[in-house]
Amino acid sequence: MEPDLFTAAAEDRQEKDPSSSPLAVRMRPRVLDEVVGQRHLLKPGSPMRRLVEQAAQGRGPAGPSSVLLWGPPGTGKTTLAYVVSKATDARFVELSAITAGVKEVRAVIDGARRASGGFGKETVLFLDEIHRFSKAQQDSLLPAVENRWVTLIAATTENPYFSIISPLLSRSLLLTLEPLTDDDLRALLRRALTEERGLGGAVSLPDDSEAHLLRIAGGDARRVLTALEAAAGAAISKGEKEISLATVEETVDRAAVKYDRDGDQHYDVASALIKSIRGSDVDAALHYLARMIEAGEDPRFIARRLMISASEDIGLADTTALPTAVAAAQAVAMIGFPEAALTLSHATIALALAPKSNAATVAISAALEDVKKGLAGPVPPHLRDGHYKGAAKLGHAQGYVYPHDVPGGIAAQQYLPDEVRDRRYYEPTRYGAEARYADVVEKVRERLRGDAPSN
Repeated sequence: MEPDLFTAAAEDRQEKDPSSSPLAVRMRPRVLDEVVGQRHLLKPGSPMRRLVEQAAQGRGPAGPSSVLLWGPPGTGKTTLAYVVSKATDARFVELSAITAGVKEVRAVIDGARRASGGFGKETVLFLDEIHRFSKAQQDSLLPAVENRWVTLIAATTENPYFSIISPLLSRSLLLTLEPLTDDDLRALLRRALTEERGLGGAVSLPDDSEAHLLRIAGGDARRVLTALEAAAGAAISKGEKEISLATVEETVDRAAVKYDRDGDQHYDVASALIKSIRGSDVDAALHYLARMIEAGEDPRFIARRLMISASEDIGLADTTALPTAVAAAQAVAMIGFPEAALTLSHATIALALAPKSNAATVAISAALEDVKKGLAGPVPPHLRDGHYKGAAKLGHAQGYVYPHDVPGGIAAQQYLPDEVRDRRYYEPTRYGAEARYADVVEKVRERLRGDAPSN
């Protein structure tokens, strides 16, 4: 039997007994207008809307391009494929890269060619988790995509520029799905509570319970609906008409962390994280990091704070701190939660235990203060641009000593404007690797003044 996304038997059973399917399946949108979030992909004239409209009009489901859907779990990749399947009369075949291989792919392609040649019927192939396919397995899709024997709709949670081969990427339209916002998930919860195919008004959801479900969802629609169904089932079994916060905590086995991502707790806990890193208390830093993660904080926000901390509080005392924080931010953007917690922990520990220096922070603050006071002054003539006609007549670039032409690579000449020529903005500490800079900067300043031999 040819695999497809949603078989007729399953649909018939769902219609007769909606409760036989999980709430997340029952609430899956049937048309684009029911999809929450992803407005950038669903506006009039967008590729995804054209894909569905063309499918409904019988002109083929995707036009000239196959589609790669890239986004975190629970953001609607399978849902969008389902909407296409409902709109088209084409053969709709589903494969998962977790269980399928080249043999299954070739079987689908052969079937697509027979359907097209014998009946003029197009084939849409939905391939989930395509990043799990090896290069050779992805290569097997190329002839079918190239010749449009199938229209591929592939889904991935990993960065396609790293996980998808270039030939397949260049032959497909890449659509990026964003994590669902709290407003998106709130609309989904309220629809599930009231619609007949959902809970049909059997229970209500107070604000505190709703807020907790939103926190644990992490932008994942499937997760929030699964949690709602479990909590609703527990409430109904206890004869309650309202899903209390205690019931939600009990069913999802997660305490409601007191943390408002848009309020004081957001800033207080973030501040405590950074101050714990600054104070080298690795245990406190991990505690506050865990509170932010458990409360559903955006991992990208945490990563940004760590990057700032690396320069603000560590700087040149540990020259690996900033690269570590930047690498963590890039990794977080690629993998998302829950695995991103490991990366954030890695970076937080490294920063908390690194030697500390705020010399870079103090240096730029002092330089900015002088500039704000008007202590800027004209650029010394020998440093000005001398590459245009007439510059020499103005004295620009005249007398400039090219450092590479002198022994030691440091020429005795003035770089600062006259107004601030004696200012010293950078005062290195003797902590960690910055001790080396403390020695170097004094010798450099002596040479610039001409007080030391240039050897």
